[in-house]
Amino acid sequence: MTQAVAEPPPVAGPGSDERLARQSPLRRLLGRPELGALLGAVALFVFFSAVADAFLRAGSFSTVLYASSTFGIMAVGVSLLMIGGEFDLSAGVMVTSSALIAALTAYQFTLNVWAGVAISLVLTLALGMVNGILYIKTRLPSFIITLATFFMLAGLNLGVTKALTGNVASDSVRDMDGFGSARAVFASDVDVLGVNVKITVFWWLLFTAIATWLLLRTRAGNWIFAAGGAAASARAVGVPVDRVKIGLFMGVAFCAWFSGMHLVFAFATVQSGEGIGNEFLYIICAVIGGCLLTGGYGSAIGAAIGAFIFGMTNKGIVYAEWNPDWFRFFLGAMLLIATVVNLIVRRRVERSS
Repeated sequence: MTQAVAEPPPVAGPGSDERLARQSPLRRLLGRPELGALLGAVALFVFFSAVADAFLRAGSFSTVLYASSTFGIMAVGVSLLMIGGEFDLSAGVMVTSSALIAALTAYQFTLNVWAGVAISLVLTLALGMVNGILYIKTRLPSFIITLATFFMLAGLNLGVTKALTGNVASDSVRDMDGFGSARAVFASDVDVLGVNVKITVFWWLLFTAIATWLLLRTRAGNWIFAAGGAAASARAVGVPVDRVKIGLFMGVAFCAWFSGMHLVFAFATVQSGEGIGNEFLYIICAVIGGCLLTGGYGSAIGAAIGAFIFGMTNKGIVYAEWNPDWFRFFLGAMLLIATVVNLIVRRRVERSS
């Protein structure tokens, strides 16, 4: 007597699911969000090398990297927040706020400047947390929440500084205890083969590497992409979207604190009106680097390349001896070109897939 044996269900091959299909290295390269920015950076480098003799000098290139790093550090935090689907319009003013907190508390209470640095870190992270909690609790667009924070911080920066010092700048902390060691961490020069390179360049590269590792190699990175791409679906599968977004706002605050400390220890005094408008430059760096305004797509490396494009444009115009009034025109053109190139490349990859 024979018995019927149930046939096992067919096992799907690797080629039957597009998510498991292998992609060629070229297709993977074309799918990278920073590809358009990389092409733009190469084109811009060749362009300024041809029109400005001083551009390729080691000292000049060090200056380009310094300009790139001051915006690139902030672009790291801003790009992660944008991948998570949100904006922070208070980022530029928050840099000045953190610098003023450190300088004013250290000077007014005659503290070691490291105490001011620590107090500033705590309060700046609290600002980022407040932005995130307000967004989560009210469900208002982050654009509105952080725009309100922007105006409040701008007013506080000016009002508190004038009330404590009698003018629009903080008192100098150059002669206070701890200034030398703090300057070594946040604003010193590093000799590289006879060329002075600002330490912010190395911090910028380190922060970019950490953010890239976070995005691509950790579960938190998957949560960030999921929270920015489809928050409702992410919640349905257990992603802690609210905590992720609060953490991203605090990440921007941390970058603002670090940039603020560079401001304090590079110049020893802080103008209360600085930073207004810089938030748009940080967003431009992230967008040039491939971050989508709709969230769920982008990379920290792309934002770093975007900041490098910004630095080359900023200083390349000077080395080419052009009128610097044209800087914002070139910046806007770079933004438009990079966005269009990213869009074209992404659509071609999607069609070919």
